[in-house]
Formats: sequence, C-alpha cells, structure tokens
Amino acid sequence: MRRWMTTGAAILITASVALAGCSQRPGGTEKNAGSDVQNGSQTPANTSANSGGSSGGEKIRLSVYSTMNEPKNQEMMKGIAADFMQENPDIQVDFQFPGSEYENILKVKMAANDLPDVFDTHGWAVIRYGNYLADLKDEAWAPQLTDTIKPVVTGKDGKVNVLVLSEAKDGITYNADILQKYGIEPPKTFEELMAAAEKMKTESKGEVSPFYMSGVDNGMIGQFLDQYATSLLISPANNEAQSLLDGTFDWNKWTPLAQSLLDLQTKGYINKDVLTAKYSDMPQRFAQGKVAFVIGGPAFADDVYKVNSNVKIGYMPVTPMVAGDGQNFSGGERYTMGAWKDGKHLAEAKKLIAFFAKPENMSKIANATKLPAGLKNIESNHEFSPYYEQFADVRVFPYFDRVYLPNGMWDVMCKTGTALIAGNIKPEEFSKKMKSEYERLRKQ
Repeated sequence: MRRWMTTGAAILITASVALAGCSQRPGGTEKNAGSDVQNGSQTPANTSANSGGSSGGEKIRLSVYSTMNEPKNQEMMKGIAADFMQENPDIQVDFQFPGSEYENILKVKMAANDLPDVFDTHGWAVIRYGNYLADLKDEAWAPQLTDTIKPVVTGKDGKVNVLVLSEAKDGITYNADILQKYGIEPPKTFEELMAAAEKMKTESKGEVSPFYMSGVDNGMIGQFLDQYATSLLISPANNEAQSLLDGTFDWNKWTPLAQSLLDLQTKGYINKDVLTAKYSDMPQRFAQGKVAFVIGGPAFADDVYKVNSNVKIGYMPVTPMVAGDGQNFSGGERYTMGAWKDGKHLAEAKKLIAFFAKPENMSKIANATKLPAGLKNIESNHEFSPYYEQFADVRVFPYFDRVYLPNGMWDVMCKTGTALIAGNIKPEEFSKKMKSEYERLRKQ
C-alpha cells in the first residue's frame, strides 16, 4: 500500500503520534491503511495525481486529503483527478491518503487553521468541520444530494458542507458459500445470528470462525458495539435516544451489549487470535472459507477476490436485539469532498469537487467502493447492487457514536471493548467506564 506525505505532513504525523487513539471505523480508514508497512514501519510514497497536461506558468496546486484506504480505490480517485488535470492543465491535484493518522492530522491542521484545499470529513461535515468549510449549496450538483444524506451534511442555515461521494450503509458482510454449506439462511434476528454461529463452530469443529475481529485494529470491535448499540438502545421498542442526548441515560443498560460481545469470545464465535490478529489478515481467511461474518461493509471484497475469485460474498442488515424490532443499517457520510473556506484556491477547489460530482465519475466511485452514491440517479453495477436494492426499505440510522456520544467516546469504546475481550474488565465495569468518560467528555 502507498502513501505520500509532504515534509509538512510528515511533521504533522510525528506531532500527532501522542494523540493517536484506536483504529478507525472499518470501511473507512483502518489502522496502517494507505501506507507501506514493513516490520512495523511506514514508508511514505508519492500519490500525486500527475497528468500529461501542461501550461506555460506555474501551476496552482490543490491539496486533497482522503480517508479512502484501499489501493485500488486510491488509484481510481487519482485517475479522476488526472482527467480533471487534462481539462485544467494549470491545476495540479496532490492527493494524500494518511490512513489511520487522518483524524489526528486534521485536528492539528484545524488548530493551526491550515487545512487542505479539499478534504474528507469522515462523518463530521457539520459538527466538527462545519466552521471550516465553504458553503456549496449553490453548486449545480447540490440539489441532487440524496434524501437520506442531505440532512446529514446540511447545516441548520441550509449550508451544504460537502459533496458526498459515497453513503455509508453498514450492515453485516457474510461468506455466502459458508452459509450454504451449513444450510443457514441469512439471519434476521440476533438470536438467529447466534444460532448460526453455534452451528458453524460446532459442525466445522472450530475450522470456521463465525466472526472475525481484531484487537490490533480495534475499530472492528468498536464497529460491533456501535452498530449493535443502535439495535439495542435506539430501537422503537426500547428507545433511549433522548436520555443519551440529555445526559440522563442509565449506563447499566449498556451492560447487555458488553455481555453480548464477551459471549462471542467465550463461546468461541470470534477468531481465537483476536487480540493479535490484524484487519489485513481477514480477507485471506474470508477467501479461504475460515470466516463467515464481518461486522460492517464489504469494502474488503476485492482483497478477498485476489485470493479466491470464486468466493460469493453476501450482504445483510444488522439484526435486531429487541424482540419485535426490525433490521437496520448504520449510515451517514462515508467518503466526502469539502472545500476549505479560507483556502487560497477556493474557486479551483470547488471546480475540482464539481468535476468529481459528474455522473460518470460518481458511477466510477460507486462501482469501486461498492457503496451507494451520495447523489440521486447515479448508475452503479457491482456485485452488491442487488443487496442494496433488496434492502432499500430497511431503516438507516446514523452511526450511534456520531449522534449520541461526545467526541472522544469512539476511542473509549474501542479500547474498552478490547480490554473486555482480553479479560481485563467485566461487562459491568465496561458500563462504568462508559458512564465516567461520557460524563467527562460532555463537559469539554
């Protein structure tokens, strides 16, 4: 995997090491994603989207930061930028894909008020980055934002903060071949999901790990907690949304969720090496028929096909944890492009964003990321399109942590979940930790 850093970015990464928390949400930026990793070191590499176009004078250079971590998708983004530069030979587009350091780098840049010309808001277009972004509501593409994503990236004053390249629609990715082998239909309830896990583990004599998680890239553990917190606590039958928002939530109600995570481990439903396994190990095991379910989206599918092109990968919504409730997806922003309002090249930044918003380019992005586009009437044709169509009417809730938890709680959730699996704390202690950190961070 490749990553390019200017000298300034390298300094920022060094400065941000002390700020580094848990790895980020699977399907977004993963720990060590977008970089060359050998023996624990990261090797920077140039990822400028160079073009054959040229002009007589000095080029305007646009810096673009993205959370996209799959090398193939990075090349796709640079390819679109190269097409833009062919039409605009006086503009040079320089992409950076900082991987797991993305959020920390952006925090440092916000503090210095020195942001990239164009950057991905990774779920925080309004709350965190809103004051730094130019208003894009008058752009030609703005009215085409989908009905589900428009309210997520639009401020109360009607300001449109970003172009949404891809909407998140996180559910559960599964190995359809394994389910077929053991005669299992895609589960529709949490009880059915656990029964499927028991059947696979037992009949395979432990050869199949029903679920794959990583304590190294512990965003995978956070993803389980985040998605199932919605199923448990934001269900219409058991809705704690208001108490979470106003600070009156009884954190003892978190304990069943913590217990369910611990049960996965104690019952042998997670890979035995969970504490040392890496996210990057997962696609090969999935391709070899050793992993059945992965919590989150199918962004890793192409890495699976490199190992075994014949694997059939399925996709399904998150199963409900409350009796009588329905399935759901966790959603919101996935990949976006916003323009720094104080950038020296704001007009050119908007021009680049408008180029990415062209239907043909949005289709390229949808087919590469295997995610729904953030604009209406964008054609896509990939192996997961039928699943999105099949589950088009399933509810999509915003990511739990982005709405109901104060900034900083994602890190707490990932690390404490890992400590739970390691046997260092009990479910009740997990709830106490969440309560204390929730109360502390709300005051900041």
